[in-house]
Amino acid sequence: MSTYTVVSLPGDGIGPEITEVAEAVLDRAASAVGGLTVNVDTHDAGALRWQRTGEAMSEATFDACGAADAILMGAIGLPEARHPDGREVNGDVIFRLRFALDLYAGIRPVRSLPGVRPTLAADDPIDYVVVRENVEGLYASRTGGTNVRGEVATDTIVITDTGTRKVSQVAFGLAAGRGGRPLDGRRMVTCVDKANVLSSYAFFRSVFDDVAKGHPEIGADHVYVDAMTAFQVQRPSHFDVVVAENMFGDIISDLAAATVGGLGLAASGDVGDEHGMFQPAHGSAPDIAGRNKANPTAMVLSTAMMLDWLGRRHGDERAIRAAGLIDDAVLAVLADGGSVTADLGGEATCSAMGEAIVGAIGA
Repeated sequence: MSTYTVVSLPGDGIGPEITEVAEAVLDRAASAVGGLTVNVDTHDAGALRWQRTGEAMSEATFDACGAADAILMGAIGLPEARHPDGREVNGDVIFRLRFALDLYAGIRPVRSLPGVRPTLAADDPIDYVVVRENVEGLYASRTGGTNVRGEVATDTIVITDTGTRKVSQVAFGLAAGRGGRPLDGRRMVTCVDKANVLSSYAFFRSVFDDVAKGHPEIGADHVYVDAMTAFQVQRPSHFDVVVAENMFGDIISDLAAATVGGLGLAASGDVGDEHGMFQPAHGSAPDIAGRNKANPTAMVLSTAMMLDWLGRRHGDERAIRAAGLIDDAVLAVLADGGSVTADLGGEATCSAMGEAIVGAIGA
């Protein structure tokens, strides 16, 4: 028997709707493999809570997140919920958890999916992972930048040997367990930076290169971030695993999602040595909140990532099998096309697509 406790943070906008689907899928997958129990502990956190109470996340919720086996987050934030300096309050939850729990690696897989209309004119197969350094880079200045008389504002990029080394090791570890890039099956880690202009990125590259020496069986190369955005569109099959500083990783991972059908399909995990948080890469989409129109795919695939991470962390084949069942079910529903939401060209509601995925698990 395997038992885990997962803190669920449904959040704002479409968050509660897609989280409800994810929890139903999680329950079905656990039952299908047998001997696996996932207890979901739901907490209120996010912009709505901040608007009501002045606090986006209570200390009790933060403590529960730290004590849980994993965190499953729906969507946090609303455009009108902002601090006086203009920052959205979603950082009070997302960034606090990332930094306080040292979730230093943002893992964002992207792949061509069956039944999803291609975005790019080229038909190159897409299957790579963006690994984003999550707790340093430009975002390390969050709340710590300066604003002088409303005339000059500065934020400082922070790159450390330790942080860069850790996230690079994660990237090479992922590459070792994958089948290589679609182009030729070669295992490859690509460092994305701006080393030709800024010394901080030159340092990031030098640490990456040092880590690469310890993995001679895996190729290593470098791409400047501006060229990377072009290559993601023109030759995505050249990439296997990509590693980048926080800001660059944020940007190129969203572009990656757009090339395979949009953020509604983009799963993500923020992981560290002791903790993991899993959430869709998209936002709270308040324009469609409460209308049962959201695409739950990214949330469901993030749930599969969570189970796979738990399984590998604890040597638990049941959790890994449950993750595979969810992934297979999502692919089957997408390929069929009859139960997909409007953003994918279908007419199904969020809940109906969720029911289809649940029905496909173990079918």
